[in-house]
Amino acid sequence: MARKILLTVKLLAKKETVTQQSNNEYRVAVHAPAEDGRANARLIELLAEHFHTAKANIHILHGHGSRKKLIEID
Repeated sequence: MARKILLTVKLLAKKETVTQQSNNEYRVAVHAPAEDGRANARLIELLAEHFHTAKANIHILHGHGSRKKLIEID
């Protein structure tokens, strides 16, 4: 069953973290810049580690170029 979550992403953070704000809302801090999709790639890696799943199971549904994102985790 797929799970959808809302994310707020902080770029160029000193410390990378995944913090749950509410039941389906998270705040993620990544060290990567928003260039050439590096921040989104690192975001997917962090979420895969946090949710103990493969990177292929995580999809950005909305907000590829935004700090606010809708993510689906299979």
